[in-house]
Amino acid sequence: MKIGLIGLPSTGKTSLFNLLTGSEIEVSEFSTGKIEANIGIAKIPDERLDFLKEMYKPKKTTHATIEVIDVPGLVRGSSSGKGVGNQFLENIRKTDVLVHVIRAFDNEHVLHTDGSVDPMRDVETINMELLFADLAVIENRIGRIETSKKVTKENLEELEVLKKCRDGLEEGLLLHNIQLEDHERELLRTFSFLSEQPMIMVVNIDEDQLTSGTYPGKDAMKALADERGTPLIEICVKTELEINKLEDEDRLLFIEELGIKESGIDLLSKTAYDYLGLVSFLTAGEDEVRAWPIRKGTIAKNAAGKIHSDIEKGFIRAEVCRFKDLKEYGSMHKAKEKGLVTLEGKEYIVQDGDIINFRFNV
Repeated sequence: MKIGLIGLPSTGKTSLFNLLTGSEIEVSEFSTGKIEANIGIAKIPDERLDFLKEMYKPKKTTHATIEVIDVPGLVRGSSSGKGVGNQFLENIRKTDVLVHVIRAFDNEHVLHTDGSVDPMRDVETINMELLFADLAVIENRIGRIETSKKVTKENLEELEVLKKCRDGLEEGLLLHNIQLEDHERELLRTFSFLSEQPMIMVVNIDEDQLTSGTYPGKDAMKALADERGTPLIEICVKTELEINKLEDEDRLLFIEELGIKESGIDLLSKTAYDYLGLVSFLTAGEDEVRAWPIRKGTIAKNAAGKIHSDIEKGFIRAEVCRFKDLKEYGSMHKAKEKGLVTLEGKEYIVQDGDIINFRFNV
């Protein structure tokens, strides 16, 4: 899974990047004019892997990961070249989901680019910049089709969809929120439009807001998220970064004291998994314990192909045990005795947390 972090300057994007990836990128780098994206890998915590690691004592444990891309902050007018412009947005055109980091935290030492903290205003600012960037691409393509000497049937179909998208954008809708048929979205696939990508909104709150459970504009933000079907989560990035530097015992104490139920990476990865329709199946043995992300509804034969194409081609059966059953009975042997390890065919739909041993013949 690949995510792109976007937002205004001084919202905590790079701090969130550091929290997710364990990096120590200077948060001031983008303010000096740097336009190259920060790219890192975030390991998705998974208690199931921790349990299996303790059980099998493998040589290697491999978590599911997220590739995180942090681009410079957009400002109002970026689409027309203001600030450092938006040329760096090419870095996030092919991500699976955009994560919009929105500032709610109060810090007199970190000035807001618009002079005040207003999450709703900031959401609309970023949405407009994505919208204008896509609109420029659409108008350019429409112009090329309409002035072409040879227009094919496919061009005409594309033109109709592009005009539909242009109308929606001009009404202030993101492409992701415009009702399009599957075949229409297929015609747009090569463009990698920014506002067509799924989006998660992350509100970066401060410690006082974490404790009180509220921040300026919270109700309006929730209403907007509900209206657009956009996931909305809150993370106290600064505090989590500080907690991560503590020893385990102190860390747990602070987490409990502040009422943090899930870490930022837990919360974001679970939200992204659910939003994108992903699950993980597990493989376990003395060599390796590993989580394998797949789409919900993936059949066993195709899941086998995630490991290796030869396993998919030579698929015979999938030996499946649900994690909760293994955990309850403490060993694969006891789970088998209880009839909880089953042999499944190629059409079996893999479930989240399935521990699978694939039988195959090449």
